[in-house]
Amino acid sequence: MLHRLSADDPRFRTVSFRPGLNLLVAEARPGAARTDSRNGTGKSSLVELLHFTLGARASKGSLVTRPKLRNILFTLAMDWPGQGEPLQVGRRGAQPGVILTDLPGATEDGGLFTFRHTREVPLPEWITRIEADLFRLPPDHPGVSGRALVSLLLRRVGAHAFNDPVRTYPQQSPAEAATNLAYLLGFDWRLASGYRDIATREATRKQLRKAMSDPTWNQVVGKTADLRGKIILAEGDVNRLRSEIAAFRVVPAYEELQRHADELDKRVRSLPEQDVIDRRNLADLRRAVGQANDPDTAYVDAVYQELGITLPGRIHRTFEDVRGFHASIVRNRQRYLADEITETEARLADREHERARLGEQLTEALATLREGGALDGLMALQQLLAQKQAALEALRKQHETAQFMEASQREITAKRVELQEALELDLEERGEQTREATWLFSRFARRLYGQGREAYLTIRAGTSSLEITPHVDSQDSVGINKMVIFCLDLTAAVIAHRQGRGPDVLVHDSHLFDGVDDRQVTEALTLAAEVADEEGIQYLATFSSDKLERARQGGFNPDPYVIEPQLDDGYDEGGLFGFRF
Repeated sequence: MLHRLSADDPRFRTVSFRPGLNLLVAEARPGAARTDSRNGTGKSSLVELLHFTLGARASKGSLVTRPKLRNILFTLAMDWPGQGEPLQVGRRGAQPGVILTDLPGATEDGGLFTFRHTREVPLPEWITRIEADLFRLPPDHPGVSGRALVSLLLRRVGAHAFNDPVRTYPQQSPAEAATNLAYLLGFDWRLASGYRDIATREATRKQLRKAMSDPTWNQVVGKTADLRGKIILAEGDVNRLRSEIAAFRVVPAYEELQRHADELDKRVRSLPEQDVIDRRNLADLRRAVGQANDPDTAYVDAVYQELGITLPGRIHRTFEDVRGFHASIVRNRQRYLADEITETEARLADREHERARLGEQLTEALATLREGGALDGLMALQQLLAQKQAALEALRKQHETAQFMEASQREITAKRVELQEALELDLEERGEQTREATWLFSRFARRLYGQGREAYLTIRAGTSSLEITPHVDSQDSVGINKMVIFCLDLTAAVIAHRQGRGPDVLVHDSHLFDGVDDRQVTEALTLAAEVADEEGIQYLATFSSDKLERARQGGFNPDPYVIEPQLDDGYDEGGLFGFRF
């Protein structure tokens, strides 16, 4: 139960609450001009401040962040489970992430402090305590949030919460809205939350299908068949690198051995060039040996005889001496050429032996280098393996995405059908809860519109959410639609309070009653007072005095339920805050 809403600004008009029906009224001052208005007196602001103290997000431009209000500490006193005294919780627009409260905190052993003192609590922790203590939510509660539950029990006109019986803001998905309402009504909210998962998959699939129309899709994701082949090759590369790393042997002085192998290779490569030169020289030498013969001089004597000239003996001896000298030169040349040939052939043979020896050394050095390597080489292999593994993982993710996209819509449809069947079976098994919710709603609606008016709840497993649909005949008018919200909210508040799933508070802004026939307003207030007393809950509604006066004329006496302060249309000090801003 709410006890009091106050502020540390003395101009603020403290609101005191009581059990049962509470009416915060804005009335016209005696002698007020026709241009004065009860709009802007603070009726809707009261609901905003209650939300603010109960963890609502203080976005830029919201009420409490306005310059003249942002430094004011607004404090709500309320009952809290397990506490004998009302809990105090305060919050400023200038520090929206900090809650000032005397709620006992946790001790090191998991218990609670036995003494009360005001302390600062981070906003997330405060929301967690609301979920755990006020709504009894388990630690894991997908699809249900404390803030969404508060919004069902304290609808805000600023969030357009009076546009739809189930949703509390237009952008709220039907699955999320129904899941939170299902929790208050006692249905299986976990099953209802399953629609959110299906909706998420469907949304993802639609986004990816839209991306598939982009020509770059195949470049980014590809097809499963192509990706499967790439994955096989990538796995082979990864396995090969793992084997190389496992067999890798670090070779001492690896760089020196590598330089030695390079020198051996250079020497082996230079030997054929020297062989080519020597073989060319050897061929020239052998040709020169064939040409180094004694000249034939017999033709000289024959010529002289034919001429009839007989050479003198002296001249003949001299000729013989010349021929002998020339023969000795030829012999010396032949001996020189033979020595050159022998040396050349010896060099060729030596290089052949050296080539074999260097080849064996080079083979041994290269084998050592192949079997192992330097530490840098091992690190390079490990880095390459990491890159290959990352590429393989990326391919697998692409393959999963491609598989997801190429999977048939039948998979999502099958999940939806399976969830619908499970939820329908659960609703059958929870027949008592279904009857209770339907009976209460029908009772409340018929109280407003008469026993002859057909009114009921339809609760079924739809294709996209658990469908909780209230029906009242002639539901095509604004006034009736708003009273449908009134009856559904009252049903949820009563059932949640009975089952310990929510606080004993329901709050309605005066906008809920705009456009509603005065007779239904009268009946709604009478019903709210009776239900609040019967169920032990607190119902708070804000009203303009003229509309409340018409309810009085219809037979409802509001006087016992009007709470302080009574707001008026005084421009400066008549509103909730005591000043205009």
